[in-house]
Amino acid sequence: MTTTKARAIAALRIMLGLGFLYAGFEKVFQFAGTGAFNVAGFLTHATGGALPGSAATAIVNPTHAFWVSLGSNAGAVSAINVLVQAGEIGIGIALILGLATRFASIAGVVMMGLFYVANWSFATGPFNEQFMYGAIALVLGLIGAGEYYGLDALIEKTTWFSHTPSLRYVLG
Repeated sequence: MTTTKARAIAALRIMLGLGFLYAGFEKVFQFAGTGAFNVAGFLTHATGGALPGSAATAIVNPTHAFWVSLGSNAGAVSAINVLVQAGEIGIGIALILGLATRFASIAGVVMMGLFYVANWSFATGPFNEQFMYGAIALVLGLIGAGEYYGLDALIEKTTWFSHTPSLRYVLG
C-alpha cells in the first residue's frame, strides 16, 4: 500500500476515534453545560422515530416500547449511562491509538447500530450520523486500520503475537 493511502486510513481512523472520544467526554464533563448525562430522557421521549410526512407526535419506531421500558428502569438506565460513556471513550482511545482496532470498530458498529434503531429517524432519509459512524467503523475494522500507523502494527511484530494468532481477530 502506498504511504498516502496508509496515512489516509490512519487519519480516518483517528478522526473517527476523536469523534467517539469527544462524544464520551461531552457526556462525562458536560462541555455544553446541559447537566449530567442521563439516557432516560432520550429512551422515554425521543425514540418514537420519524418518517417522511409523519406527524411529530406519531410513534413510528417499532422498537419504541422496548426503549421506553429500558428508560423507565432505574437499574438499566444506570448501566446504560456507564456503558455509553465508557464505550464512547474506550472506542475513541482505541481507534486513535490503533490498538485492538477490529474490536473497537465492531464495538462502534454495535453502539451506532443500537443508536440508529433507537433513534429511528428517517424524516430526512436513512443516512444519519449514526449510520455514517457505523459504516466508517465497519470499514476500518474490515481493512485492519490499526495496521497503518497504529499500535496494532507494532504488536503484530512481537513473538507474543506469533504465538497467539487468534489475536488477529481483535487487532488490525
